[in-house]
Amino acid sequence: MTMPYRTVPTADSARLFADLDERSREVFRHVVEGYLATGEPVGSRNLARLLSMPLSPASVRNVMADLELAGLLYAPHISAGRMPTERGLRFFVDAMLEIGDLDSEETSRIESQVAAAATGTSLDSLLSEATVMLSGLTRGAGVVVTGKQNPPLKHIEFVRLDAAKALVVLVGEDGAVENRLLDLPPGLPSSALIEAGNYLNAHLRGLTLAELRAQVEQRRASMEQELDALVTGLIDAGLAVSVGPSDGRQLIVRGQANLLDDLKAAEDVERIRLLFADLETQKDVIDLLSRAEGGEGVRIFIGSENKLFSLSGSSMIAAPFRDSRQTILGVVGVIGPTRLNYSRIVPMVDYTARVVSRILERKR
Repeated sequence: MTMPYRTVPTADSARLFADLDERSREVFRHVVEGYLATGEPVGSRNLARLLSMPLSPASVRNVMADLELAGLLYAPHISAGRMPTERGLRFFVDAMLEIGDLDSEETSRIESQVAAAATGTSLDSLLSEATVMLSGLTRGAGVVVTGKQNPPLKHIEFVRLDAAKALVVLVGEDGAVENRLLDLPPGLPSSALIEAGNYLNAHLRGLTLAELRAQVEQRRASMEQELDALVTGLIDAGLAVSVGPSDGRQLIVRGQANLLDDLKAAEDVERIRLLFADLETQKDVIDLLSRAEGGEGVRIFIGSENKLFSLSGSSMIAAPFRDSRQTILGVVGVIGPTRLNYSRIVPMVDYTARVVSRILERKR
């Protein structure tokens, strides 16, 4: 498979590449590749043995010191080796990253797992399987953001949890089930929950949620005559909470536990804790993923380049998927530490987005 992804260097990266000589580029490349492979700083003595050109450890240290002054490397500890800064990682991704090809086993796994989930009618199941598959292949967290589906409804039910809370259970004709939490007014009898559900189900007739809301508004006068004020208020509240966020976007995240597998120090534990907190902030993750819809191909977001990952120091690789009209329906990607294996994960994300697009083109 030929990988179509190409980075477009920022002005900063283009200038840095022009300023560095061949020796500095090779030292820098080995430092970054060593860090991405191990998560550890790379020392001058080990690096001198890896270089194709003959350089003493002292000469390597001088080059590394110059790269540190340029803001591309830093020393995490006194007398330690060097690691790339976020600016250095961006420079590496923009100007020096060599994208690998997926082997036949990887492409077959992506195609078979995503295609197996496509046999049903639910887009959510297809995208959920894509994120599970990506998280398994990359050992990161697989993520998808897409426009919220609005299938025809089959059944609505209000299920009481306690005196103050109930679930609004929405069952679609495609078999998808969605639950939303609803606050109940004090003293609401259980009979009101049953009556509200019965009224809505009597008027469903294969309507989408948006269509049902419109019909309830059209029948407002007759509904208020048929039902008492408590039931009417419950119906309004149930339909309102069922709509969800006004932007109509939904986020699917799978494989967060993978991020716990390679912790090396206490600071890693804290970084992952902060990343989990980031993932809980769904709106910010959706906003960031949505930025990947703005261009062709794969987008890479590194660390504090975006506000969301400014504390956790994480990276995201994402690519859009389309329908038969080439309309972008959403974005699929991987989130993990900044030392993601970019050359391996970029083609995986790109290929997964293409497979999802092909399936959607046949379905729509």
